[in-house]
Amino acid sequence: MSLQGTISNVKTWFTQSAPQALFDRQLVWISLGLMLTGLVMVTSASFPISSRLTGQPFHFMFRHAVFLFLALSTAAVILQIPLKRWLQYSSWLLGLSIFLLVVVLVAGKSVNGASRWIPLGLFNLQPAEVAKLSLFIFMSGYLVRKQDEVRATFFGGFFKPILVFGTLAVLLLFQPDLGTVIVMLVTLFGMLFIAGAKLTQFLALVVVGIGAVIGLILAEPYRIKRVTSFLDPWENPFGSGYQLTQSLMAFGRGDWFGQGLGNSIQKLAYLPEAHTDFVFAVLAEELGFVGVVLVLMLIFSLVLKAVFIGRRAFESDEFFGGYLAFGIGIWFAFQTLVNVGAAAGIVPTKGLTLPLISYGGSSLIVMSVAVSILLRIDHECRIKSTQQQAEKEKVVDEKE
Repeated sequence: MSLQGTISNVKTWFTQSAPQALFDRQLVWISLGLMLTGLVMVTSASFPISSRLTGQPFHFMFRHAVFLFLALSTAAVILQIPLKRWLQYSSWLLGLSIFLLVVVLVAGKSVNGASRWIPLGLFNLQPAEVAKLSLFIFMSGYLVRKQDEVRATFFGGFFKPILVFGTLAVLLLFQPDLGTVIVMLVTLFGMLFIAGAKLTQFLALVVVGIGAVIGLILAEPYRIKRVTSFLDPWENPFGSGYQLTQSLMAFGRGDWFGQGLGNSIQKLAYLPEAHTDFVFAVLAEELGFVGVVLVLMLIFSLVLKAVFIGRRAFESDEFFGGYLAFGIGIWFAFQTLVNVGAAAGIVPTKGLTLPLISYGGSSLIVMSVAVSILLRIDHECRIKSTQQQAEKEKVVDEKE
């Protein structure tokens, strides 16, 4: 190809609008941007612990890169599955999640006193991540099948899904994993509210849910300690408040524009879990307020995309896709709020990852699958809209 032809093609690429696509390209770029940010921040935050544990600084970077490859490969496969298949096999998927939660209690790998992982060689599978997505898929199908009952009766509309959630919650609390239970509960409430459940019943259930969470916190001394240390971490900065005080120091050192990529001090064995649960604190220290705002804008752009896709699905009468898109949006938004809030001292510490950014194979793969399902929902809505438009044009042509 001649130089003149190359220049002409580049000029055309910049000056002409992109052709109509049957998928949301902005959602793809937002997701890839978050994944790339995660790879960079995990690489930076894991240097010290990687050198200390393995003798070479890029161990966790290579593992996270492998997780990214697995996540993108899995998402590419999931993208080919029609929504009707997810609806058809939603109960089987929920059953598989319950089975995995039982397996992890029997033969799971214990880390820091919590048995949450099933060793698979290349990475440790965390069934709680699979359970989140499977519950939301099952609930979307349930709300499609029982929409009238949800809006009319308490037993048929509320009690049955709460019973399913309760089964998962009991298994998760045995691990223990209260954070995942709370994420599931909030997302479930959001989906029921969108489905048109009666406000009085909804509010009553919210009160019961909050009471149950408070009861679970009071039932375990370590959870009470987390809450009290969150309220005043400086009371015991070298004990129960250690992790939060180190995280707050990272935020304070970040200032407006940060210390520069790779220049975090807190990751040097001061801040525990710097590349997993508290990667956002390292991000705040190295990239500053500006970096924090940009990353949060990316995440909540993804959440808004999920909401818009859900609305489009409802407008196209794709109710299963609509409920599922809203469920994924609520899930990503709330989990981000909890992770960032814990790092910033706004909420008690919870072992929840930052969507598409934190280190962890199970979380990254499952959330990538969730994004690919969003793309599939949008794709099917666009195809349906295109077909309807073609039919309208055909009718107009026949009349003429």
